[in-house]
Amino acid sequence: MEKLKLFIDGEFVDSQADGIPVTDPATQEVLCEVPFATGDEMDRAVRGAQAAFEGWRETPVPERARVLFAYQGLLKRHQEDIARGLSRETGKIFEDAMGEVWRGIEVVEHACSVASLGMGETVENVARGIDTYSLVQPLGVCGGITPFNFPAMVPLWMYPIAVACGNAFILKPSEQDPMTPNRLMELLSEAGAPDGLVQVVHGGKDQVDAMLEHPGIRAVSFVGSVAVARYVYHKAAANDKRVQALAGAKNHLVILPDADKDQAIASLVGAVCGAAGQRCMAISAAVLVGEAAEWLPDIKAAMAAVRPGPWNDGEAGYGAQISRASRDRILSYIEKGKAEGARCVLDGSDCAVAGYPDGNWVGPTLFADVTPAMSIYTDEIFGPVLVTTPVETLGDAIDLINANPFGNGVSIFTSSGGAARRFQHEVQVGQVGINIPIPVPLPFFSFTGWKNSFFGDLHAYGKQAVRFYTETKTVTARWFDEEGERASANMTINLR
Repeated sequence: MEKLKLFIDGEFVDSQADGIPVTDPATQEVLCEVPFATGDEMDRAVRGAQAAFEGWRETPVPERARVLFAYQGLLKRHQEDIARGLSRETGKIFEDAMGEVWRGIEVVEHACSVASLGMGETVENVARGIDTYSLVQPLGVCGGITPFNFPAMVPLWMYPIAVACGNAFILKPSEQDPMTPNRLMELLSEAGAPDGLVQVVHGGKDQVDAMLEHPGIRAVSFVGSVAVARYVYHKAAANDKRVQALAGAKNHLVILPDADKDQAIASLVGAVCGAAGQRCMAISAAVLVGEAAEWLPDIKAAMAAVRPGPWNDGEAGYGAQISRASRDRILSYIEKGKAEGARCVLDGSDCAVAGYPDGNWVGPTLFADVTPAMSIYTDEIFGPVLVTTPVETLGDAIDLINANPFGNGVSIFTSSGGAARRFQHEVQVGQVGINIPIPVPLPFFSFTGWKNSFFGDLHAYGKQAVRFYTETKTVTARWFDEEGERASANMTINLR
């Protein structure tokens, strides 16, 4: 069995640590063994990144951008082979995997514009003969802790922006699908990144704690569950680190009766089942307003037409769950929903895929008559499970959503501009879609979850990420002519 390597100081190195198996979610075939880096290996990675930072911070901005341009080209050229490997270790169908890699490439493209993103500001003559200007400078070594559901996209949200700003980076990817991040490092090295600029250390909680505690790491980005996000946020802050922690979600999609019925239902089903429901922006709650509640049979029929399958099945709507534990957790919520009194109108508990008896399969599942007191409504299930709730008015829908502790994403389907305008203004959620089911912004905006969906001050990618990975230095300058007036010891006079 191949034992995966760590990526330290520009080369793949064997770890002294024991490993755990990485399995194909559709077959349980062991793909490799991933080691949990030792304390010495973690420290070596940070020291190597610190050394790389000293040279990289002095690298002219256009040269940094050229490395990223080369990297972008390699990612595009190898998109299909990255997606194939990603599919095997995550269970995603190939189409989903291709989309994930592309969304990561878009962030690299944005990072290529670092020259304009990193500009400071200048005001001439803030006082007589005195100018003030700001400089944007890198922090040092930054870290990223990424989840299993997007092993390409989420790392690419982080380190391209960080290194574009002049930092070095330590990546700790999920131990459930670590092969894709290693492939990304191969291409980064080929693009001309200096040795040690980005390091990859594999592991679990102990390695996360090492990153949160190491004094050589200045800032940490995290994506994962709300419980772990809280933990990361508080521990990183306690160790004087800047932190952004993207957490859980319970994303709603509101359907008004004036919406295009076919478009709304097709969009809803895709947002529920895509990537097997393993997306922090997946729709897991539909709010049916007024007569739209009568569309439930049509929603059921559309969901029933979707089936899971292996990554290379071109007819499959989505793939397997990442692990047996994830599958079993979803199945337990389906049983909870039934026990709590929700009406299960489509049950995917006994899903089977021909030829793949050992796969982590869960079929599309639909609940009706769900109330906010039920655990299937309050908790993030992270699978192809949709709960539906009927309400009388748009105002009722807004109140329901605003009462939810999460605020990651929300969507409305309607043909009324007035209803959409009211919704986007009043709803207390960070990312809003209007006739768009999953409103993930492109990289020149930021990913802006609210409430318990985000812990920190500055969000991922976009302008906020540039601020997150940099410090601002403000300079106030005055130059004297040989025959000019003498400076006064009185500050008030100097600044007139």
